[in-house]
Amino acid sequence: MLLQAPLVSNPVAIFLIVLVIILLAPVLLNKLKIPHIVSMIVAGVIVGPYGFNLLANDSSFQIFGQVGLLYLMFLAGIEIDMYHLKLNLKRGLGFGLLTFLVPMVMGAVISVYVLNLNWLTAILMASMYASHTLISYPVVARFGISKSPAVLISVVATIIAVVGALLVLAVIINVHEVGSVDPIMLGGLLLRMVIYCAAVLYIYPRITRRLFKTYGDPIMQFIFVLALAFLSAYAAKMIGLEAVLGAFFAGLVLNRYVPNSSPLMSRIEFMGNALFIPYFLIGVGMMINIRVIANTETLWVAAVMLGIALVSKWVSAWIAQKAYGMNRDDRGVMFGLTTAHTAVALAVVTIGYNMIGPDGARMMDETMLNGTVLVILITCGIAPIATTGAAARVKVRMLEDDVEENATSKRQSSHTLIPVSNPLTASGLVELALLTRPERRNERDTLYALNVRNDNSSSARAMGRNVLDIAVKAASAANYKLKTIERYDLNTITGIVNAIEERDINEVFIGMHRKATVIDSFFGSKIEQLLKMTSRMVVISRCYIPLNTVTRIVVYVPPKAQFETGFTRWLHALANLARELGCRIIFCCPADIERIIRLVLKRDRYAVRSEFRRVEENTDFILLTNRVLDDDLFVVISARTTSLSYNADMADFPVFLQKNFERNNIIVIYPEQFGSESAIESFADPMAADINTTVRSAPWLIRMRSLWHRLRGDRKSKRDLKL
Repeated sequence: MLLQAPLVSNPVAIFLIVLVIILLAPVLLNKLKIPHIVSMIVAGVIVGPYGFNLLANDSSFQIFGQVGLLYLMFLAGIEIDMYHLKLNLKRGLGFGLLTFLVPMVMGAVISVYVLNLNWLTAILMASMYASHTLISYPVVARFGISKSPAVLISVVATIIAVVGALLVLAVIINVHEVGSVDPIMLGGLLLRMVIYCAAVLYIYPRITRRLFKTYGDPIMQFIFVLALAFLSAYAAKMIGLEAVLGAFFAGLVLNRYVPNSSPLMSRIEFMGNALFIPYFLIGVGMMINIRVIANTETLWVAAVMLGIALVSKWVSAWIAQKAYGMNRDDRGVMFGLTTAHTAVALAVVTIGYNMIGPDGARMMDETMLNGTVLVILITCGIAPIATTGAAARVKVRMLEDDVEENATSKRQSSHTLIPVSNPLTASGLVELALLTRPERRNERDTLYALNVRNDNSSSARAMGRNVLDIAVKAASAANYKLKTIERYDLNTITGIVNAIEERDINEVFIGMHRKATVIDSFFGSKIEQLLKMTSRMVVISRCYIPLNTVTRIVVYVPPKAQFETGFTRWLHALANLARELGCRIIFCCPADIERIIRLVLKRDRYAVRSEFRRVEENTDFILLTNRVLDDDLFVVISARTTSLSYNADMADFPVFLQKNFERNNIIVIYPEQFGSESAIESFADPMAADINTTVRSAPWLIRMRSLWHRLRGDRKSKRDLKL
């Protein structure tokens, strides 16, 4: 059918109409209980060439639509919780085989015996049923359930189904051209896949870590990450795979360097959800020709195709639900995520339509082409609706679990104070404080940035406001509201202590000073005064590299640290940091503390990759510290002189850190004292152990120095040693 020229052709007017659709379509159609994604598709049908012909489905929509689809898959990969993905990988592979094989078998058999197709055409059409697109993934992202097992299983299943469909498509094309299956062709494709995956896995992490260390500009990092994603997509297309697979794989590889609470993640999500993904959805709607339903034969073929597409995916989700012991809401999410057909379905039907058989007939005629368009229309409408209903119930269930968990753990509200004075370190301190906060935040949690001055001149006020503005921007980039406090006081420490008391602060994040002279102490006189004047948890940070490039978190926990009031608070903070960064956390601690840490992490459901190294004596600790790498974050749990876990050896600890960790990334934590927080509930009574503080007869610094010099003589390269 010859289409008329669109009513609007001016580029500025076209972009304006698209923005108006993105802005108003969800508002208008949500009143009719139509999900956000469906509203975009419906709007595309209305303004497209098969609707009112307001806009043409030209190259701009094809480009932005393709970019939006790749962006959608990239977001799905970069938002995945890798720890939970590994836990659900086997189930995801099983569901992937189900959601591929069930539609393949059902589609091929019904196509042969109901639609009277030959087996080659039936298998090609079945590959269309087997594949699907995560078009309703933004729904689960909006509900905040992207880390639930049902979503993770569905994402893994999507990759399996798409790869399987593409392999079937390659075989069908080879059979059509050659007359038989060519093992060399399939072997070459698999070999290219292996080389491609190995190259991305090896190259991407190294160049990403190097660039993030060298350049801190947020715009440059954003462009760099997107360039890697589209490079991976283009490379996948060049070797014979689908570009969406490359984008998703790039998201998985870069997942480690883009924490969920980071400003970079906020920028990636904002750009995709605001422009690229809506463009893709509108473009999908513009491809749909609703006039094809006027043909009776087309309706019959489309009805059969739609029945196969929906029933096969539902049966796959039902089998997986029963096999994995999941509930009906999880099944609804799995069905909703795997039932939409767009990109691969169009590719399959287009290739089949262009294939000419020996008798001169097309492998797939125009009726099948129109039926596929109708299948795309209906499945793209059903998938978000089914996902929305099931995702809402899954979210309610997760909230109920959170209420029970909070009632069990009795987590108090967190009031965090970040004293800032240096514009170069303000944003880093804010980022550290945000990454240590719980994933599901309490509404009463508050984050403060404090600048204290003892000079009331206009220049001092301007400098203070400037550093506070930097802190606010860093928090705003991560979609977090930061409250600022500008204070004039006698001195810095007095101002911090007064702010702690006035705002009921639980924890303080402060930067470690840079030594100006040789006689300066390791922490500086101000921090030492602060530790004496407050019993709240104090986190002292000195990081030379961005946090998202840290490879491991190595934590030293001294004996009797479990008896401190703030034991669980610092443990939760480090567990949150490890979860956000996606790296291993290695606890170097005595055996009795290891048992308690394991129980706390299990009780409070912290899914992090935790490892333990037995450290009973200070000499054992010295051997381990020799293996801390330049890309590690070394965390030391210290203690105030009046605390239960303090011993005389800790007085020499700053000297040891200054001498041997001058170039390492260090965080020193002084746990809270004398608070109301109960550290270890429901465990065996820790007070049954001997908690009398004993002073060791010989200073450990002497033993440390002798052992250190012995190690320096024959130790291996730091990079060759592993904890």
